[in-house]
Amino acid sequence: MRDGLILFAHGARDARWAAPFEAVATQVRGQRPHATVVLAYLEFMSPTLLEAGDALVAAGCDHIVVQPMFLGTGGHLRRDLPLLLEELRARHPAIRWNLQAAIGETGPVIDAMARTAAATLDQSS
Repeated sequence: MRDGLILFAHGARDARWAAPFEAVATQVRGQRPHATVVLAYLEFMSPTLLEAGDALVAAGCDHIVVQPMFLGTGGHLRRDLPLLLEELRARHPAIRWNLQAAIGETGPVIDAMARTAAATLDQSS
């Protein structure tokens, strides 16, 4: 079994916006060298989720996790992402697709944001 991970972000017209997501992808690749990790975007940037999913399947991945890199579950994750994932499942029915919750809704990320926000009080004194 070969694992793939798609870090799914919104995308932006300014390519510099993606720098934090690229840093996350680099760290994940270092932590999980056996997995194939790609960034994908909803709009404005490439690859799209469909392109990334197709590429991971072509690379031999048979289990693909989709991790939304959103702070919360808004309209894009409620409406757009399920339709895109449905299309990937239809294109590649033999692949096991696993959709995770928005990363910003997970305990470790909430804790990290709270620590960082609280630390700004110490830095601004």
